[in-house]
Amino acid sequence: MTEWEKMLAGELYDCGDKELLTQWHKAKNLTRDYNNTDSENLAEKDRILSELLGGRGKNLWITAPFYVDYGNNIYFGNNCEVNMNCTFLDDNKIVIGNNALIAPNVQIYTAFHPTNARERFGEPKPDGSFEFCKTRTAPVIIGDNVWIGGGAIIMPGVTIGDNVVIGAGSVVTKDIPSDVIAYGNPCRIARKND
Repeated sequence: MTEWEKMLAGELYDCGDKELLTQWHKAKNLTRDYNNTDSENLAEKDRILSELLGGRGKNLWITAPFYVDYGNNIYFGNNCEVNMNCTFLDDNKIVIGNNALIAPNVQIYTAFHPTNARERFGEPKPDGSFEFCKTRTAPVIIGDNVWIGGGAIIMPGVTIGDNVVIGAGSVVTKDIPSDVIAYGNPCRIARKND
């Protein structure tokens, strides 16, 4: 099993793997280009997103700056907007449904590390240095008609249902069912969303 396959399977994997680093650097270069493209140059932005993302529907708008780990594990539905300064650590799949609004400074994480330092880094080398830290992943799935408020953080493995509003500044650590408004740290359901 390759490190890429381990990564997508949620197993411990080596972030320093050559294949992973090649895609990571490609994504960093593409996001740099995207973030530096003139705002009105929609054709160039579209070209970059086509090369960067795993898939997308119609009418995707991403306001720069935008940051990713690999890019090709991110999938958008139709009519989605991502506001400025969002970070998507797509070490596993991030799937976002139709009609999503993602406010500024939202962070979506799919990667996490073992809490035990020895499991994270392994044994030190003779010179005292360590390899890249070991990482695990879990996908993030976001349904249709979801609005994620500014500064929210979505943690690995979270699924958010359809017709959900996540309040600004929330830290979403557990699944959120459809048709609710939820907020807080940790994020909790406040009421139904009719």
